[in-house]
Amino acid sequence: MERSNGQSVNGRGFSVLEPAPLEPMNPSETRNGFGSQDVDSVATHPATVTPTPNDAEPSEPSSPEPPSRKRPIKLILAAVGVGAIAAGVFGFHWWQYASSHEETDNATVAGHIHQISARVPGTVQKILIDDNQQVKAGQPLVVLDPRDYQIKLQQAQAELAAAQQKANSAQINIALSSKTAEATTTQSQGDLGKAQAAIAQAQAQVAEAQAGVPQAQAQLEEAKANLQKNQADYNRYTDLYNEGAISAQQRDTALQGYKVTLAQERAGEEAVRQAQAKVAQSQQAVATAQSALTSSQGGLQEAEAKGIQTKVSQSDFGTAKAAIAQALVALRNARLQLSYTTIAAPSDGRIGRKTVEVGQQIQAGTPLMALVDNAYWITANFKETQLEDMRPGQPVEIKLDSFPHKTFTGHVDSLSPASGAEFALLPPDNATGNFTKVVQRVPVKIVFDADSIKGYESVIAPGMSAVVTVAVK
Repeated sequence: MERSNGQSVNGRGFSVLEPAPLEPMNPSETRNGFGSQDVDSVATHPATVTPTPNDAEPSEPSSPEPPSRKRPIKLILAAVGVGAIAAGVFGFHWWQYASSHEETDNATVAGHIHQISARVPGTVQKILIDDNQQVKAGQPLVVLDPRDYQIKLQQAQAELAAAQQKANSAQINIALSSKTAEATTTQSQGDLGKAQAAIAQAQAQVAEAQAGVPQAQAQLEEAKANLQKNQADYNRYTDLYNEGAISAQQRDTALQGYKVTLAQERAGEEAVRQAQAKVAQSQQAVATAQSALTSSQGGLQEAEAKGIQTKVSQSDFGTAKAAIAQALVALRNARLQLSYTTIAAPSDGRIGRKTVEVGQQIQAGTPLMALVDNAYWITANFKETQLEDMRPGQPVEIKLDSFPHKTFTGHVDSLSPASGAEFALLPPDNATGNFTKVVQRVPVKIVFDADSIKGYESVIAPGMSAVVTVAVK
């Protein structure tokens, strides 16, 4: 199984026979990477030289290339092939991964940091927490001396009680004034009616009395006329009696008539006087009735004044109600100010940067400590060229520098409405002659999955650096 290569060695026409192909190596016979059988064949079967008929002198044997030199080349080529295949597979997977994911290391953990401060001035009486302590929402942190605010609360309570007492008094005055005015009005109206009736009656009596005066005067005139006649008769009868012309009886009869008419004259004069007195009395009754009418009218006006007093009392009651409302507001404010002496945690979290001490005199707004909320998220500043396919809800892998062996998961919550440069104190103005385009960074909010950070809630802190990878496809 050998073949000549047809070449002469040193020009002497000797043929060199190639050795037969080596048999496959048996793994059990492998030694130092070569089969023992091959090694022995190489050592014991040197190349044989067959003299040609044209040359009787033996030629020098040629040195064939040993098989051990060809084997590394094949191994190298095989390794290169395997490496190329592996590199191709890796490159394909890397390209597929890179085309469906966006990654940045410009990311940090963010969270709510509450600055705890006093809302009222006071002296620190108790401090109920310490640095790095976990607290719950509503848990008392610092207690101020409450005595000043307790006194203000008691003062507000006293002012409220006084305002309520004034309101009660005003309400009673309203009822009293209303009833008094009503009774006075009724009485005055009754008295007014009586006075008007008395005036009418007195005026009727005056008219009647005035009508009796002429009658009495007429009767008096008649009595005077009869008196004159009887007096003349009596004088004449007296002269006749003295002359003896008539009897004494006739003279006495004339005297009797004279006396009767004289009495009638006196009675007429008395009747005139009585009639005039009755007129005067009736006129006095009219004046009295008019006075009573005036008094009744005054009582009615007094009742109207009491009605006005009722309105005044109602106004006082309204003022008292406003004072009650004001006192209630002052009371609520005093209670609120007293509640501010206990400073409580606004949310769950951990205490940091505590600067307050017992006995310290603080003013409203004085920073006392910081409370780091337990709610965390990632603020990742992606290049604007990475946002083409990024949408809220896409899954995210998160690696924190503090925990390099732990991969957290989350999702995209939202994208910032402006780039980070726009929120800077001095945002850049690109409308200049020396414009240079710079790729901007846009903050993206990434929220942790709750199950992903379980057990790490107390060790994750805002400000930690992170590397995030968003699956955009």
